[in-house]
Amino acid sequence: MSYVTDVAALARKDLLLELRAKETVPAMFLFVLSTLTIFHFALPHGAGRVASLGLLWVALVFTALLGLTRAFVPEREQGMMDALVLAPCDRSAIWLGKVLAVLAFLGLAEVVALPAFAAFFSPIDGRTIGAAALADVGICAVGTLTGAMAVAGRARELILPLLFLPLAIPVVVGGIGASAGAGGRYLALLALYDGVFGVLAWAGFEYVVSET
Repeated sequence: MSYVTDVAALARKDLLLELRAKETVPAMFLFVLSTLTIFHFALPHGAGRVASLGLLWVALVFTALLGLTRAFVPEREQGMMDALVLAPCDRSAIWLGKVLAVLAFLGLAEVVALPAFAAFFSPIDGRTIGAAALADVGICAVGTLTGAMAVAGRARELILPLLFLPLAIPVVVGGIGASAGAGGRYLALLALYDGVFGVLAWAGFEYVVSET
């Protein structure tokens, strides 16, 4: 119960900071809407549904990257990362609390993104919503770990995309495949990605923050 309490307190802290500052979620809203608007005019007339779905997943991944870039900003600006690591709680609880907070931000952004995609391109079905939900878990799990790796570097805004984007390729493949109609196996791919990389990120976070 202590572990669950620590995770809840850390996630609540990030959510309250965002509720007061209102910086990350509005930026994600604006970014994903702007990106989908640009894609709407850039996509050639008559392009297929698969092409438009590819653009949707690109927009979602880069929107998530925007949220992940700001995940550790409060600790970095206040110089509290060391204090957070030295707090009397399991260090993996820091990772899980961050994952839950970023997951909430990304979910809110997708509440706007998916209807916007339906308005600009084509209707959204249940497979796409399910794929987005599974993808969000993997994106936030891996992205929080890579964000912790990047936070101590000088060029952190450059390091995070270089670490995160290659690891997000299976998410894009699985998301497009599930949305395009081959739902079962690609949803299974996303679930497997979540399980494998979630466990690896949870177990590896302590060593990452110890080095940073």
